[in-house]
Amino acid sequence: MIKVDISMALFLYLLATAVFMLVIWSFFDFGTKLKTFSSEEAHIWHCTICSYTYIDSKNEEISTCPRCGSYNQRKQKMKNKQARR
Repeated sequence: MIKVDISMALFLYLLATAVFMLVIWSFFDFGTKLKTFSSEEAHIWHCTICSYTYIDSKNEEISTCPRCGSYNQRKQKMKNKQARR
């Protein structure tokens, strides 16, 4: 039989608990990802009044500038401009 004193038993208990908590935490945290801001051109807006550049992730044609409150219309893409020529 292996002799274990009280301090060694307490250490092993705390170590096992810490490892168990680490495994549970990593299991549940693995599936969740942080939301990142998209740097797609569709989300970047440029205010025509105050020249402020901001990100608006809503997919709309009109956006409100967070600095001055003016309305900005989405710019047409280069493909649409070239097709018109």
